[in-house]
Amino acid sequence: MASDAGRKQFWKRNVSRVPGSIQHVYGAQHPPFDPLLHGTLKPGSKPPTTPVKLKKVSTFQEFESNTSDAWDAGDDDDELLAMAAESLNTDVVMETAHRVIRNHSKLQERHKLQEGQVVEKESPPQIPDLPPAVCGDSRLVKSVSDSNTASSADSSSENASMPRSQSLPQSSAVALVGKVADNNTLGGLVLSEREASRLDKFRQLLAGPNTNLEELRKLSWSGIPKPVRPITWKLLSGYLPANVDRREGTLQRKRKEYFAFVEQYYDSRNEEAHQATYRQIHMDIPRMSPEALIHQPKVTEIFERILFIWAIRHPASGYVQGINDLVTPFFVVFSCEYAEEEEVENFDVSSLPAEALQNIEADSFWCMSKLLDGIQDNYTFAQPGIQKKVKMLEELVSRINEQVHRHLEQHEVKYLQFAFRWMNNLLTREVPLRCTIRLWDTYQSEPEGFSHFHLYVCAAFLVRWKKEILEEKDFQELLMFLQNLPTMHWENEDISVLLAEAYRLKFAFADAPNHYKR
Repeated sequence: MASDAGRKQFWKRNVSRVPGSIQHVYGAQHPPFDPLLHGTLKPGSKPPTTPVKLKKVSTFQEFESNTSDAWDAGDDDDELLAMAAESLNTDVVMETAHRVIRNHSKLQERHKLQEGQVVEKESPPQIPDLPPAVCGDSRLVKSVSDSNTASSADSSSENASMPRSQSLPQSSAVALVGKVADNNTLGGLVLSEREASRLDKFRQLLAGPNTNLEELRKLSWSGIPKPVRPITWKLLSGYLPANVDRREGTLQRKRKEYFAFVEQYYDSRNEEAHQATYRQIHMDIPRMSPEALIHQPKVTEIFERILFIWAIRHPASGYVQGINDLVTPFFVVFSCEYAEEEEVENFDVSSLPAEALQNIEADSFWCMSKLLDGIQDNYTFAQPGIQKKVKMLEELVSRINEQVHRHLEQHEVKYLQFAFRWMNNLLTREVPLRCTIRLWDTYQSEPEGFSHFHLYVCAAFLVRWKKEILEEKDFQELLMFLQNLPTMHWENEDISVLLAEAYRLKFAFADAPNHYKR
């Protein structure tokens, strides 16, 4: 009996031990906290055979379908389907996920070779990132997110009978180009067939009277197309309601409410009680990136207002260095609604109408506030949330890659010396802004993405540099490398692989928090 009770306790998820779990902060404005629930099997038990219980043991199916866009379908689809029907264990999951990631890496190399080829202007958009198996094999893994997506009315009967994948277009190149010819061009650049297909799926999902947020999260996990990213972020962050008829009224009310705060509080920045807060904000903003955007006087003014108003309204934490970096992704994404330039971070913001700038400012404030509500213990006194997560990261890395962990220990490199910034700034200073935005697409799609999933991303990010870390034999050089990782040329494909590895780690460890313990 005692051993049975022990096993039950082992598999029962202890929320307090799961990385990123949030303790309510007195005085902070927390929404009702709904912790993520995980279902697991007892050791040695068999998966139930009744249809009612099937959902409890479909973890691997959810893993494969939820991340289907993190890698393209390969030759191992049939094998994956067979694996999903078997009783799962950690070894099976690890082996399968490793194989899929390796296939994806090989495909990415093939993409780069294909990108060097010259394509005639008259030819339809190509699909440089699809393996040959996709074109010749109709046995594709059907995505859960497509269950509520309407089929194209002009698709042929042959195409209608073929299962669709979340990451793949449903019809031939010619048919798809004809269907989305009016909306598959961005800034004069023609979208690939795959990009146009994904954009069409998003638009269909967002066009309904009540957006299915669960389906939107599944579709957004593997990246959100730029034209629909602003509205999608507002929905996923909880800023806008799912009902289309209520959105405009909500926007007007929240924007008016924000500027009422500005009128009420912003003049107090010169008062003695708030001078230190405003001075710190004023000093931190010029240190942000991208410099071409941040150093514009209009942008500096907007950021100062957003950060000061947030600090005044959250006295439990106030302003803390690092919060300033969390405004930039929202500001850049919401600017895309009004700026046609491909690179918004280099855009002259002062050329936008005053009303557009006010809308961008208010929307950025509210979405940043929603984000911080879930990680506010990162910024309270002594930043206990970050301290806890860095410790969790150290224990996780010691489990998944002991060689890297021992190497850091041997050279007396403390995780707090490099990972503190990873947690404090959510990797915004470790990867380019374009990659941060892609990363946040997934964070907003994941339950507790910024507080819980971020830990696994940091672990995968550290292990990603295993070869370079092991080559460094000096404390100073090792620490310098970890604080200045060479990610300048990273693109969305690099983030996709990182996220796939992070999801594998979460799948293996999240339901068994005792695996962190030695």
